[in-house]
Amino acid sequence: MKPREIAILFAAFLGFYANTAEFDLRLKWFTTLSALPPDDVRRTVTHTPTLDHSADVRLMFKHEGGPWSFEIDHATTWVQGDSYGVGGLTQGSLDRAPDSDRARLMSLTWDLDEGRSHRAFHRLDRFAMSYRNNAWGVTVGRQAVSWGSGRVFQPLDLFNPFGPTVVDRDYKPGDDLILVERLFPNGSDLQFLTVGRRRDGSVRGDESSYALKWHGYMGDSEVELLGARHVGDDVLGLMLRIPVGPALIRSDIAASRVGASDWYVSAILNADYSFSVGDRSAYVFGEYFHNAFGVDHLDPTGIQLPNELAIRVARGELFNVMQDYLALGLQYQWHPILGQTVTLITNLHDKSHILQTQVDFDPGDHSRLQIGVVASIGQSGEEFGGLPVLPDLTVGGGVSGFMRWVYFL
Repeated sequence: MKPREIAILFAAFLGFYANTAEFDLRLKWFTTLSALPPDDVRRTVTHTPTLDHSADVRLMFKHEGGPWSFEIDHATTWVQGDSYGVGGLTQGSLDRAPDSDRARLMSLTWDLDEGRSHRAFHRLDRFAMSYRNNAWGVTVGRQAVSWGSGRVFQPLDLFNPFGPTVVDRDYKPGDDLILVERLFPNGSDLQFLTVGRRRDGSVRGDESSYALKWHGYMGDSEVELLGARHVGDDVLGLMLRIPVGPALIRSDIAASRVGASDWYVSAILNADYSFSVGDRSAYVFGEYFHNAFGVDHLDPTGIQLPNELAIRVARGELFNVMQDYLALGLQYQWHPILGQTVTLITNLHDKSHILQTQVDFDPGDHSRLQIGVVASIGQSGEEFGGLPVLPDLTVGGGVSGFMRWVYFL
């Protein structure tokens, strides 16, 4: 659809449902200040520290009438900064807003303006119609789907998972899909999902995804079974959620068959626990992740990713290049409107780390201010200390500070 056609449809929707549709608006500002290491490849084309900004206006409309509902979310985004166009990995890893529909079935992103260090564009991130009754649900259009139970890593979330350090998780990017859900009286459900994609402008069946997932219960525990054909690979998945006293243990296992017989088995195991310290709430978690597509060592003269790993990194399904990781996290509520989160991610091969902490200030239901720091801890040539890309050149290390402000109307 062309921008003019979308605008006409959008206006018609608003006019028809002006008296009954729900309307919400989110304003967001995100700023990142990053100190780059001396051997960072970006230092060859820019300076340090780098300063990057993004602003976003998200208009959200939803109408429900009986079993039917319609949803449209329109986002206008402006990005500007020193890292734009030169591999701004830091800003992108913290504020992963979708900026292209190159691989999606529908092209619903349009540029407004672009220059050497900035870009302004708008897009439809939700554009879906749904039908639901007591037993069935059907959704058609652009909508978000989240599968799996990872806290930091997401081996079972095949569709636009959040990266480990992403700060803005208000809205997961939508995909162009058909989702059919069957609800059973005992609380279990069955989902069939197909996600359409394009490559080089053409709709390709081998680029799309088809998945069947069952969710049920075994006593107090939850179980999910998944079977999928995902971008040419066969995927089998198992998810378990098991309460142990006041804690909850989760495990996701994803087995991918690539080609005729090569199997890659990735998995997470995590546990979390909520408790009180005096009259304040606290929450802790730990998560182990095995990335079957990763490597067990890095070449200091420049990493050459295995093809299957490189493909998944490029698709935004994986964000780490080695095999084994441990993440530990803590949340503490200093005051009813002031909380803090601390997360430590450790590469168990080279012992490099990412330390991320942020303070959340919530003065009311409509606004939030987040201020934080992300520090890479490690030697040059280690994954989090500075990933080697060329002899004596790395990418990804350093220290970044960020500020994120959102306002909901």
